[in-house]
Amino acid sequence: MCLAIPARIAAVDEDNLATVDILGVTRRVSIDLTPQAGVGDYVLVHAGFAIEVVDEQQAQETLDLIREFPDLADIETA
Repeated sequence: MCLAIPARIAAVDEDNLATVDILGVTRRVSIDLTPQAGVGDYVLVHAGFAIEVVDEQQAQETLDLIREFPDLADIETA
């Protein structure tokens, strides 16, 4: 099963790559599919791409659910 995980954008560079925070882990993802996304926004991340901008409440609710399942919360191996 593949999941899209909410992440907060911490920085964006000139190549449309964003540094995102996912449960305390930082990753670099492409924001080519979400050009309106900026620093502080929450996006759904799947396969190295931000695929949708979501509101903070929706992102936090999803992250809270992920935290309830230890296997899902271990994104270091994803």
